[in-house]
Amino acid sequence: MDPDDHALLRLIACGGASAPRRRLLERHQRPSMALAAGAAAWREAGLDAAQARTLGADHALPARQLEWLDRPDHRLLGWHDPDYPALLRRTANPPLALFVAGEPALLWHPAVAVVGTRAPTAAGREHARDFAAAFARAGLAVCSGLAAGIDTAAHHAALDAGGLTIAVLGSGIDVAYPAANAGLHARIAGCGAVVSEHPPGTAPRREHFPARNRIIAGLALGTLVVEAAQRSGALISARLAAEAGREVFALPGSVRNPMARGCHRLLREGATLVEGPDEVAAALGPVAAALADALRTRLSAPIQRGAGSRGGAAATGPTVAGDYQRLWSVLGHDPSPMDELLQRSGLTTAEVSSMLLLMELDGLVVHEHGRYSRKS
Repeated sequence: MDPDDHALLRLIACGGASAPRRRLLERHQRPSMALAAGAAAWREAGLDAAQARTLGADHALPARQLEWLDRPDHRLLGWHDPDYPALLRRTANPPLALFVAGEPALLWHPAVAVVGTRAPTAAGREHARDFAAAFARAGLAVCSGLAAGIDTAAHHAALDAGGLTIAVLGSGIDVAYPAANAGLHARIAGCGAVVSEHPPGTAPRREHFPARNRIIAGLALGTLVVEAAQRSGALISARLAAEAGREVFALPGSVRNPMARGCHRLLREGATLVEGPDEVAAALGPVAAALADALRTRLSAPIQRGAGSRGGAAATGPTVAGDYQRLWSVLGHDPSPMDELLQRSGLTTAEVSSMLLLMELDGLVVHEHGRYSRKS
């Protein structure tokens, strides 16, 4: 196993407040260096006695964690990692690390959180499906919590529309909850991303779900609440989104529908009333631009649309050289799947995924049903 992954698992296992452990990683850059820094450095970073004691005891890590990380398409993203999602990094209490099954680059993709009750009405379930499918067709990922009800409807609709979806768990990364969603969990891991801050094998616990909601809100440009009761986890997601400076949207409902009362409460508190998915997408432009800037910094490669002439000549494409120009040259106006782009460009999957995402955020590339083309 990679020594940094091993050290990061040790840091996760010591528990307690995450801020001192994030500080430790910031000071020592890599988990293995943070672990090797010793007890004095741990105390200086703010770890308490129990954390330092656990970190100093070199216990064997659970085999289930090691086996999970050893499988393809499984990744552990720590606070030190440049691939740690930028929007989540800007929240008040970001996780020390994320276990990711699927494609970690999707955590940088512009996303909308779609959340709501586990017991929706037929109309609420239909709204969740319609909005999620529209977001997917518009190139936005749909982020939700894999719970029954609204979450499940949103995940399925995004996948069925050929789009991207991210499931954030309140259990271990390999534990589907509810168990009836095991098939959906596997489907998302295969063509999207499943995320958890909890190591493999962690059982779902009541206290995990409010904490899970902060990750959903933190990964998304905005949060849409479809149906929610007066006391609902979806309202926690909405509050956390607002506290992170993200947009909160709510669907109005019948005054006779108890599952609309949470949405009406949000509207009274300042959430944006929406009646269609286009209203949500239009409101998220400024946050998407901020995400593009963060990704541009991550890749150290500014991509801009070609200037064109004042006479109305079309833009010439991204004004960059090297690998970006190589990828741009193999992109046509006819949609191409990822494997063809990899073959034509000779670049790696990670390189192409990151560059395509930035080109998409800059309005240069269209992504539909797993295929990419130049935007007309």
